[in-house]
Amino acid sequence: MRAALQAGAQALGLALDEQQAARLLDFMALLQKWNRVYNLTAVRDPQEMLTHHLLDSLAAVPALRRHLAGLPGAGQGARLLDVGSGGGLPGVVFAICFPGLDVSCVDTVAKKAAFIQQAAASLGLKNLHGIHARVETLAGPFDVVSCRAFASLPDFVNWSRQALAPHAVWLAMKGRHPQDEIAALPAGVQVFHVEQLAVPGLDAERCIVWMRPVA
Repeated sequence: MRAALQAGAQALGLALDEQQAARLLDFMALLQKWNRVYNLTAVRDPQEMLTHHLLDSLAAVPALRRHLAGLPGAGQGARLLDVGSGGGLPGVVFAICFPGLDVSCVDTVAKKAAFIQQAAASLGLKNLHGIHARVETLAGPFDVVSCRAFASLPDFVNWSRQALAPHAVWLAMKGRHPQDEIAALPAGVQVFHVEQLAVPGLDAERCIVWMRPVA
């Protein structure tokens, strides 16, 4: 499994160190363990978990890295809110890959937020936090607000807008290019980039829709 993870990461242009690779695999094991009781994900097979969860989330890491590099201090101390994080995807993966990024995973289901807290403790991730709340109640400020297969783009931006810091962006991980959802976005939201992703071992379309508020 470690070899498959490293090969997948390499295909994405990522060089995972030993601690990051170990934490990602430990996270997957934790997800499998909790999944037996809490039903955090419908994916059960370890190989599928590696591809559909870990590598799928890792595919967004180079894009996020480029964005953070453009922030003051190269993103050190920046805050990211992962909305509807569920089993911690991609939030936990981001926390592992970016030790200097403060990652909060919010979910309306208490057991899912509790799982994130457990993952943070078990994996020694002081930059990871699980929050049991509705995103509409969070004030922020966050520099990046992310989601993966969470809701329509209009709902995502409307529910999380108040959590944005000035000059913050939304990072929405999607499957196919969501043309209809983009067309339905409110006037105060600008899509400034749709970035195609290729996930190793996954024969499916993936993209990131980057958005920001405009006056």
